[in-house]
Amino acid sequence: MENTQTTNPPLKVSVIIPTYNESTVLAETLARLKVHQPFEILIGDGGSEDGTVDIARRWAIPVIPASLGRASQMNAAARDATGDLLWFLHADSHIDSCGYRAMTATMANGHYLGGAFSLQIDSPQPVLRTISRLATLRSRYLNLVYGDQGIFVRREVFRDLKGFSPLPICEDLDFFRKLKKRGPVVILREKAVTSPRRWLSEGIGFTTFRNIAIASWFLMGFSPAALSRWYPPKR
Repeated sequence: MENTQTTNPPLKVSVIIPTYNESTVLAETLARLKVHQPFEILIGDGGSEDGTVDIARRWAIPVIPASLGRASQMNAAARDATGDLLWFLHADSHIDSCGYRAMTATMANGHYLGGAFSLQIDSPQPVLRTISRLATLRSRYLNLVYGDQGIFVRREVFRDLKGFSPLPICEDLDFFRKLKKRGPVVILREKAVTSPRRWLSEGIGFTTFRNIAIASWFLMGFSPAALSRWYPPKR
């Protein structure tokens, strides 16, 4: 008997990385990404003045220039993306092979419009591990997802939503809330591992308070332009 069973073609993943002076971490991030063999990697650069662009070119990664700001940088790179799934990854974050397979397998069935990973701050400090767990609970139960959780979304859905709103801060919270209103999303149990560098350089207590305050004030309608003064782009 002829086998008429068909399988869906592999999901093409476009990885989009916003960068601004990320030369200290970018090469390691790209090396980890290459292991997953995504369909393409694109960098939206906000005018880096260090070796970021040179590193990307050595890895043969397209660099799309954009005005400084994660929203504009990610939107610029997304316009050039041709994959089925857009995965927005911070330059100091990564996932392991199990996480990558979970993302592609979950999105291959066509049910979810997008999603994000659980969070793990890459540090053995108990307080940062606690912050990681609370961040995951926040995203799962309050639908408040930050960009360091590796947001992913179907390309056609991203474009229907007109990408990230042109905000100087909290574009990730804003986008994921719009995505959730559009249809089903998923928070994977697998972790996006992100660098602790901002917590360690600026202080764990201050950084945590600032993150909570900015998100809270944003949700209450405070001006993103005013809030962005609390959160410098260079880490």
